[in-house]
Amino acid sequence: MEKIGFDSKKYIEEQSRYILERVNHYDKLYLEFGGKLIGDKHAKRVLPGFDEDAKIKLLQRLKDQAEIVICVYAGDIERNKIRGDYGITYDMDVFRLIDEFREFGLKVNSVVITRYHGQPSTRLFINKLQKRDILVYTHHSIEGYPSNIDLITSDEGFGQNEFIETTKPIVVVTSPGGGSGKLATCLNQLYHENRLGRKAGYSKFETFPVWNIPLKHPLNVAYEAATVDLKDVNMIDNFHYEKYNQIAVNYNRDIETFPIIKRIIEKITGKESVYQSPTDMGVNRVGFGITDDEVVQEASKQEIIRRSFATECDYKKGLIGEDILYRMKMLLEDVGVKQEDRLPVQPAREYAKKLRSQAETNDAKSVMAFELKDGRIVTGRTSNLMDSSSAAILNSIKVLANVADEIPLLSLTILETIQKTKAEVLHNRMPVLNANEILIALAISAVTNPTAQLCYNKLSELSGVQAHSTVMLKKDDEQILRNLGLDITSDPVYSSENLYYI
Repeated sequence: MEKIGFDSKKYIEEQSRYILERVNHYDKLYLEFGGKLIGDKHAKRVLPGFDEDAKIKLLQRLKDQAEIVICVYAGDIERNKIRGDYGITYDMDVFRLIDEFREFGLKVNSVVITRYHGQPSTRLFINKLQKRDILVYTHHSIEGYPSNIDLITSDEGFGQNEFIETTKPIVVVTSPGGGSGKLATCLNQLYHENRLGRKAGYSKFETFPVWNIPLKHPLNVAYEAATVDLKDVNMIDNFHYEKYNQIAVNYNRDIETFPIIKRIIEKITGKESVYQSPTDMGVNRVGFGITDDEVVQEASKQEIIRRSFATECDYKKGLIGEDILYRMKMLLEDVGVKQEDRLPVQPAREYAKKLRSQAETNDAKSVMAFELKDGRIVTGRTSNLMDSSSAAILNSIKVLANVADEIPLLSLTILETIQKTKAEVLHNRMPVLNANEILIALAISAVTNPTAQLCYNKLSELSGVQAHSTVMLKKDDEQILRNLGLDITSDPVYSSENLYYI
């Protein structure tokens, strides 16, 4: 049974109460939301018991008082930046977010394109939004932002950017990812609100790092691991300590920019800021939901290991530099863990080693190992018929359904026909069946085969299973495993010498 270390209900109640207290000081509160509003799987992994949709459910409580503004940086649209957990570009993620916010009954006010200078792909994206009756605003870069305060708080600074008309007392400003311009959008709004004679405020809702736990707590180190490519570093908030004689944890960018943000707010409002530290600006109460610190620490250590594998794979693909790889190794050492502390790693590697010795070759062998929630390890390997992900899925649901290994779930004739269609009709050079194709075959077989139906019903029990691959997976397979709810890691090894057909 999965150990629980976090009380989501208590957290939602505490967090909503605290936000409402902050709103009471203003006519309108601009609330910058960091992290994911929907499907926060990082928080779910490091805080066992955390509802991955806790933040959106929190906003549901406040829906009569809140509306949402989505920011996206034009440069991220131009370079087709990918949101790693969903495998989709940021422009597509904006559409996804709008759909999901609407499903939760939340009002989406508009989309703001930040640092926009007429980039062609972004113009096309704006056109798509407008054709679907989505209100779009564009904000331009301000030279010297954020240090040139006089320019920023002038007609040539925020004054040149459009004012977003809003109607609710809480305006949630969110985005597909970091660096999207949420803070600048909030400050832009404060500038215009103040010129209109309205009392508006700014707060930040950033789940991590957790300000009221120790700096080197694995939960906070896991945040550094999750943002290692951004080079975020957790630090003691010296402003908070000097003012209140209380230790609080924040991260380098917030601490470094706090004096400037404080001065911008004071220049806009003409009053001394109510915030004396970056921690003051936050409304994060997640630390108060922790019920078992030992469980949270262990879950956080496992997350750091998972992130280390992802970093090594990104380095192998040429996506990051050696400095980031080195930083991640330091984070592993900080919490005293190694990659082999992830249970499915060694069984996968040992099976691959065995296959290499049998083949008398050093070629990479694609093996997948699943650690089921009861601790059992199940493996699968790539064959001429199916890849390792498919094999591991089928083998695991047979184990969960207590079906003997020698009993086939799927007709070999059907699988070979599918494979022949891929190769001869669709002209696919890699006809090995992937996880998506095997799951479709399983669903069809379940209609007439009671054993297949029994195993099909066990697919939901794969959610929360830990998995490791001895080679880097194709995006399609990785996404299928994530959709099933598995936490997957891979060794930084290509599955073949091919550059395109892998």
